[in-house]
Amino acid sequence: MTSETPTRAYRRLSVEERRSQLLEAALSLFAHRAPEEVSLDDVAEAAGVSRPLVYRYFPGGKQQLYEAALRSAAEELEHCFAEPPQGPLTQRLSRALDRYLAFVDQHDAGFSALLQGGSVVETSRTTAIVDGVRRAAAEHILDHLAVADPGPRLRMTVRMWITAVEAASLIWLDEDKEPPLDELRDWLVEQFVVALAATAGRDPQAAGVVKAALALETADGAVGAMARRLLPVIGEAAHLL
Repeated sequence: MTSETPTRAYRRLSVEERRSQLLEAALSLFAHRAPEEVSLDDVAEAAGVSRPLVYRYFPGGKQQLYEAALRSAAEELEHCFAEPPQGPLTQRLSRALDRYLAFVDQHDAGFSALLQGGSVVETSRTTAIVDGVRRAAAEHILDHLAVADPGPRLRMTVRMWITAVEAASLIWLDEDKEPPLDELRDWLVEQFVVALAATAGRDPQAAGVVKAALALETADGAVGAMARRLLPVIGEAAHLL
């Protein structure tokens, strides 16, 4: 009686599949360590391949691999703010932030080194990739506001909020991920509504955007809840009117 040793089926990866495998391994390492602390040997070990194979796909070494990983992460972040243009604005922003903050949570301490600079492997190309994420996010938000030709005040308001989201994400990581993600998401949405309202007081275009956005909100939605919390506070300032 003979016994047969089962063998695992082997499938040769295509060029794109192998490249994706190496990028995923690199991103998993950058998620917890600064890029300058990750070697090609580390990437090879994480992917279960040899160092020469990593060089075959990234002959430029770690710098080329880092930039490719950064582009991969940037593409994922750019799509976070893409939403169908239906329903209340605050609901669309909430869903977008859920995806964005999930990425931050998944990449943990590496988020700063990966997307915010401050690394020894930072170059003008990596800076351009990160800036591209911010600009793409701003364009998605302006699309949600249904503004074909946004003026400087409205555009600045949106870009300032994107910067605030980034800063809040980094502080959230530094504060041991407090407050809870859903609370952070809701607070950031409220920050956008308040910033937009402040701009509306000075800019007719923003005022039109706010009126159109509020028409889609409901009393039991995010704006209604925020209004009920703020009215008692604002009511005490009636002497300013």
